[in-house]
Amino acid sequence: MKRRTVLTALASAAIGVPAYTALADASAVGTAGDKYISNTDLYRELAEKEGVDWARRYRRSAGSVRTAILAPHGGGIETGTSELCLGIGGCRPDQPARQLFSGAAYGYWMFEGLRSSGNSALHVTSAHCDDPFALALVKGSAFALSLHGCRAEQLADDPVDLARSKNRAVLVGGLDTTLRAAVKQAIRSAFTPAQIAILDGSEVPGLDGGDKANVVNRTSTGRGVQLEMTTELRRAMFGDASSPAKRRDTYDASGAYFTKFCGAVRSAIHHHENSAQSH
Repeated sequence: MKRRTVLTALASAAIGVPAYTALADASAVGTAGDKYISNTDLYRELAEKEGVDWARRYRRSAGSVRTAILAPHGGGIETGTSELCLGIGGCRPDQPARQLFSGAAYGYWMFEGLRSSGNSALHVTSAHCDDPFALALVKGSAFALSLHGCRAEQLADDPVDLARSKNRAVLVGGLDTTLRAAVKQAIRSAFTPAQIAILDGSEVPGLDGGDKANVVNRTSTGRGVQLEMTTELRRAMFGDASSPAKRRDTYDASGAYFTKFCGAVRSAIHHHENSAQSH
């Protein structure tokens, strides 16, 4: 089975938890299948559908925080990435105004598909992101980390390669090689290889997040990190991942996958920021 190329996508801006229905995962839709060529194009064509078919949420960075967290394909496009964006940002998925972790509150931006089906049509490749808030947030940050969903077969020519972890895997890519290494080490320290398989972006070029136009790499330093997570891994983050409401209710019932994963990534970001300031 050949590796399949997937690029990322986005849109931006509205606070709160939208009340949307159960959503099917439309992970990793390719550029060739994009219906809209940019965020502006999607917003114009679906202007009356904001809050019905799609939504945008964001929070500005505060204080000395230098990293932005992104979920370009949240909601029903790549399920679980909205909740992980909030968690790594430091917020509770069920109550975003409340802290999940002590410490840094990272700025975040996410675009969410709210349809009961057909969310894949809302995919816009990340290299074509022109959402004003997303660009402002990332350009105003030294570093960024984006969360994406993929399928196990996209990460290996033979799915048996991921059999040990039951297809729970994360591919760590992007142009920020230092933060990439820190994120991989933090996840490796928090989980066993049987719990999560960790791959480097160089192992799957089509998903490596190395495009300079990718929104995660449009920071003030010109680099960021992209996490591609398999469906199986994202499902493991929740007691029940079948709908937005159930994901919000069961993120803390995942056998510590959600909180441990978010905590590990936050730790890597924290140390990366401190290391960058000391140089």
